[in-house]
Amino acid sequence: MHPSRDAETLEFYAASAEVYAGSGPGGVNRHLNGFLQRLPAGARILELGCGGGRDAEAMLAAGFAVEPTDGTPEIAARAEARLNRPVRVMRFDELQAEGAYDAVWASASLLQVPRPELPDILARIRRALKPGGLHFASYKGGGSAGRDRHGRYYNYPSREDISRFYAASGAWQALSVVEHMGGGYDPGVQGPWIALTLHRPG
Repeated sequence: MHPSRDAETLEFYAASAEVYAGSGPGGVNRHLNGFLQRLPAGARILELGCGGGRDAEAMLAAGFAVEPTDGTPEIAARAEARLNRPVRVMRFDELQAEGAYDAVWASASLLQVPRPELPDILARIRRALKPGGLHFASYKGGGSAGRDRHGRYYNYPSREDISRFYAASGAWQALSVVEHMGGGYDPGVQGPWIALTLHRPG
C-alpha cells in the first residue's frame, strides 16, 4: 500500500494482513459512489492500495473494469480471496502505464508515500490516465510528516501541501477537495482527512 521501503511500515502491514484486510465494517469509502457517478459505464479503473478489496468489490459489482493492486503481498492475497481474481502486487513507484485508465482510485494509500517522492508518484498516476481521466486520493491531514502509534510513516499533508505536490507533478484540474474528520485502523480514533477528485486535462 506504499512505495517506500520503510521497514517498520512494511512489517506492520505484512504482520497485520488478516486483521487489516478485514477492517472497515462500515462499508465502502464514503466518496466512492460520487466518484463512480462521474465515470462512463464500464470505465477502466486502476486501484492503488486496494487493501482487503472492499472498494474493488463494489466497483466490480457496479460494472466497472477494475485492476486492483497492493504493495503488500500478504494483503494482496487477502484481496484475491475476496474478489476471486488476481490482485497485482505493485508499489506505486513501479507504475509504468501510459494513457491506459479512465480513472485511478487511491483511497487512503498515497498517504504513506514519503513527501520527497510524492510528486513523482503523482506524475506516474497522471501518465497512467487517459486524457480527461479522473483521479481520487485521500490523505490523513496534519501538516507535518511523522509516524503513528504503530510506527507507520505518514506524510500528513495540509491542503496547501497537497496543492504543491500536485502542481509539481503536472497539469491537474481539481473537481472536488473535501476536508473532514474520519477514522482509520484504530477503532474510535478520529482525525483530519483531505479527499480530492482531480481531472487530467485532455
